[in-house]
Amino acid sequence: MRQNTVMDLHHVGIATADLNAAIKRYLQLGYTMEARETLPTQGVHAVMLRSGSSRLELLEPVSPETPVGRFLKKRGAGLHHLAFATPNLRITLAMLADDGAPLIDSEPRTGFGGHLVAFVHPRWYGGVLVEFVEVTG
Repeated sequence: MRQNTVMDLHHVGIATADLNAAIKRYLQLGYTMEARETLPTQGVHAVMLRSGSSRLELLEPVSPETPVGRFLKKRGAGLHHLAFATPNLRITLAMLADDGAPLIDSEPRTGFGGHLVAFVHPRWYGGVLVEFVEVTG
């Protein structure tokens, strides 16, 4: 990735086995619910919470066999990923691929809220799963 490329943090993804309990805890901190949906292609029930400019995406697996389900079984609840906003996901993916990043998604896919998203393998970012979210405007 080019050194002068700076992307804002879009959200922090948090895996949980009990979405409603997690929502309640973060609402008590002053977050408000921005959106809630089920993403069948990713196998999660997801909620986006917001406080000021910060967002938290809470993820509950629809079954233990989904990626988030396997994550919970292996690592337990907690930080799942960091997501960065990008104005052009295809360009971002091309730059990452040119740098040798191991892309989980070589092509954008539809994610939460209808945004185009793509993930990069955790080994590229020191053990942290990173998502890029196309945000225009």
